[in-house]
Amino acid sequence: MTYFLFLIGFVFLIKGADLLVDGSSTIAKRFGVSDLIIGLTIVSFGTSAPELMVNILAALRGAGDIAVGSIVGSNISNIFLILGVSAMIMPLAVKRQTTWKEIPLNLLAAVVLFLVANDVLIDGSDASILTRIDGFVMICFFLVFIYYTFHLARSEKNDIEKAPKRALWLSLVMTLIGIVGLALGGKWVVDSAQTIATSLGLSEALIGLTVVALGTSLPELATSAVAAYKGNTDIAVGNVVGSNIFNIFWVLGLSSVIRPIEFSDKINADILIYVVATILLFLFSFTGGHHKITRKEGFQFLIAYVAYMVFLVLRG
Repeated sequence: MTYFLFLIGFVFLIKGADLLVDGSSTIAKRFGVSDLIIGLTIVSFGTSAPELMVNILAALRGAGDIAVGSIVGSNISNIFLILGVSAMIMPLAVKRQTTWKEIPLNLLAAVVLFLVANDVLIDGSDASILTRIDGFVMICFFLVFIYYTFHLARSEKNDIEKAPKRALWLSLVMTLIGIVGLALGGKWVVDSAQTIATSLGLSEALIGLTVVALGTSLPELATSAVAAYKGNTDIAVGNVVGSNIFNIFWVLGLSSVIRPIEFSDKINADILIYVVATILLFLFSFTGGHHKITRKEGFQFLIAYVAYMVFLVLRG
């Protein structure tokens, strides 16, 4: 049954991603909202549903390494693996506002997480804990991000005449079914993979940074890959950037409000790698020409992801 759910989970992820991309992009065009805005909000929040589910459960069970490790590992996977695969499928155009606003917000999220989580390094406390106050601080940052995206959506003027003729209610249903499919598929894959990994005697931190992180990133991978294949590169990029911000500010924020989360200082190395990944994403927005992440740069992201996996295994 474990292996069956593992395989069925992938089916739900792929089909859910397909429905989510089609439905949300139709809604975007009908209301004159750009694919980027939809990618930053509806799509990124929908594909982060597994992270939210896993972290709330981990927080309630007191599994701090899984809660924080899965978020940091998932964000690294989002950049190195998902953008790498998506760019290999189709070079990804990166809009100017994404380069100068949303990507720096990713960097800010990493810095905020480092500051609120490292009580031992900063305050000299006996233990590092993401407290409820820390959670409220991160949620406040998330609300600022939501305000920014809605302000951005209102300031844009898009051509809505080219919107597909599909009924609005059908697009909404497709989007909802896609999100549900992603959540169920992600949960089945993660639960099954975690059971298999635990039986092999892997540590909780390693499981969080690898198996759970990769499993909860599968919706983003499926969605961005499908979006890139269909030429909706704004959704592919917006999904990753928005999901990373959502993961730290909302998922970790809400999880630590529900129950304070213990933080292992060895995850600081992974936060640093996330910072490096974000800086590389910023630089690649310029080096590819015409603000594009090329196939060559996508391949470099994939090499970096393999190197990160090797590092995790060697570190244990």
